[in-house]
Amino acid sequence: MSKKIAVLPGDGIGPEIVAEAVKVLVWLRDAQGLDLEMSEALVGGAAIDATGGPLPESTLKLALEADAVLLGAVGGPKWEPLPHAIRPERGLLGLRKELDLFANLRPASVYPQLVDASPLKPELVSGIDILVVRELTGDIYFGQPRGVETLPDGSRRGYNTMVYSEAEIERIAHVAFKAAQGRQGRLCSVDKANVLETTELWREVLTRIGQQEYPEVELSHMYVDNAAMQLIRNPRQFDVIVTGNIFGDILSDEASQLTGSIGMLASASLGTKYGMYEPIHGSAPDIAGQGIANPIATILSVAMMLRYSLNEPVWADRIEAAVSRVLDQGLRTADIHAPGTRRVGTHEMGDAVLAALQAGQ
Repeated sequence: MSKKIAVLPGDGIGPEIVAEAVKVLVWLRDAQGLDLEMSEALVGGAAIDATGGPLPESTLKLALEADAVLLGAVGGPKWEPLPHAIRPERGLLGLRKELDLFANLRPASVYPQLVDASPLKPELVSGIDILVVRELTGDIYFGQPRGVETLPDGSRRGYNTMVYSEAEIERIAHVAFKAAQGRQGRLCSVDKANVLETTELWREVLTRIGQQEYPEVELSHMYVDNAAMQLIRNPRQFDVIVTGNIFGDILSDEASQLTGSIGMLASASLGTKYGMYEPIHGSAPDIAGQGIANPIATILSVAMMLRYSLNEPVWADRIEAAVSRVLDQGLRTADIHAPGTRRVGTHEMGDAVLAALQAGQ
C-alpha cells in the first residue's frame, strides 16, 4: 500500500531545504521502488498570505490523511505584527495539537568531520551522542488560562499557565525510557522541582515509572539551570534527556550548538498514530532565497521519517551514511564552512548527498 507524505515547505528557507529532501524521496520512489505518494500544501506565513490563516483546513486534512508529514519552517518578520492567534507559529502548534504529536525526538551528535566546527574544545565535544526527548503538547505553551489583561489601574499583565497531568507525564516518560533502553541505558530527567509544583509532579512520576517498569535504566534528575550549564561543561555525561516543552525547546537548541551548527540537526515529532519530521532550525529569513542554507538537517529528518513512520530503517541508515561521506569529501555549506573545505550552496549539497546515496546503495 502506498505511503502518503504531506510536504509542507512553509516560509523563509523552508521551500529551499525541503526541495533537497524531496529529491531523496523522489529517487527512493522512482529508482528504488518505494511506494511513496507526496502532496504539497501551505502552512505558516505562506498560508496566511494565501488563505488568511496559518493552518488551512485543507492542509490539516492532508496531514491527518498522511502516513508522515515533512515540514520545512514557519515564520518571519513579515508576519510578526499580526495578532498572536494567527501568526505563522500557530500553524505549527496547531499541527502538533491536532496530530497529538506529544513526543519530540531531537538527536544531537557530533560528526567526526565537524569537531572543529563546534564552539567548544574538541576534547569536550568529540563523541557526543545525545538524544533530547521533549514533551510537545503540554506545558506553558498550551496551558490555560493564558492571555493579557488590563488591571484596574490601567496597566496590563500577561500570564501563561504551566500545567501537566499525570497521564501526559507518563506517556512521555515511556518514550524516553524505551529510547534509553536502545542506547546506553541512561536517562536524565530535567525539571525545576525545587520551585515549580508542576515539575515536582514530573519528578515523582518519572521516578515511579523508572522503579516499577524500567529498573535496568539508570535514571537521574537534574534542575534545568544546572542542565544548561552541564551541557557546556561536560556534554558527554548525557545519553537521553527527557524534559517538558519549554525546557526541551531551550535545551535542545543549546545542544545543537555543540555539534557546530543547528543546520545539521533533524527532529521527529511522534504521537500514537502520526509523525512529523522537520529540521530544528527556524525559517532564517535573513538568508532566504540566497541558496546558501544547509539542507542536511532536513535530509536527516527524512531519514528519521523512514525509520519511525515508513518502516524503512535500512534506507534511513544509508541516508545518514551518505551525509557522512559528503562531509568526508570536504563539502560544506556556509554555516559549517572552514579553511580547507569547499563551500557549496543548498542545491549542490543536496545533489552531493543524493549522489553519495546512489553510489552507496
